Amino acid sequence: MSEAGQASRGSDKILAAKPRDSSTLIIVDTSSGEQRILMGKRRMDQVFMPGKYVFPGGRVDAADRDVEVVDELHESDVAKLLIDMRETPSAARARAIALAAIRETFEETGLLVGAKGTPQRPVEAESWQAFYAQGCMPKLSQLRFFARAITPPGRPRRYDSRFFYADVSAVAVRTDVNDGELSSLDWFTFEEMRALDLPAITRVVLEDLIDRLKLDAEGLAAGASAAVPFYRHKNGASRRQLLSL
Repeated sequence: MSEAGQASRGSDKILAAKPRDSSTLIIVDTSSGEQRILMGKRRMDQVFMPGKYVFPGGRVDAADRDVEVVDELHESDVAKLLIDMRETPSAARARAIALAAIRETFEETGLLVGAKGTPQRPVEAESWQAFYAQGCMPKLSQLRFFARAITPPGRPRRYDSRFFYADVSAVAVRTDVNDGELSSLDWFTFEEMRALDLPAITRVVLEDLIDRLKLDAEGLAAGASAAVPFYRHKNGASRRQLLSL
């Protein structure tokens, strides 16, 4: 095959790349009297969004489907995660997506969202062994699902990302664990974040988070009934859809 043909085939593969399930967890700290969010900078040698400031998160692993927890996601969040879920929708898959957000946050920042507890079964997955070694189990009820976005076609990697947030009070343990994926980890106000080098979708999701935090401040019922913005490209155009029950 000619070099031009190989390049064309490689380009076609990128365009046709199937989005992979991933999730992000935004930790919100109001202890100083002003809302601050934990963010980190991606290494410059990374293929996906090098040098950008992002929230902790990553793709879902197979091991995330078989994890013992202290409690489960809110029913309304499970229902919203199932709306327009690609391929085969299931509550187990929705649960794994949320658990990936907790695991990735622990691996990248050392912050463990959970509560004291011991699993009843041996932990076989290496990705979870370090988590359970802290004497805690994941606490899914602390997470709230508030946004979703699929990476546009033509990118080297594509993700179907679900965005969750949790209050810093959900952090049961702070450790020195850090896989090196994020540097310059720090807490930023919303105004400070707007001045950072952020991916375009992150800027949009930040505004969604501000709106959702205001709703949740009114009470659990208000947040539970809130629609979840869903961003994706369809027929060559960017679309914003609201996922609601």
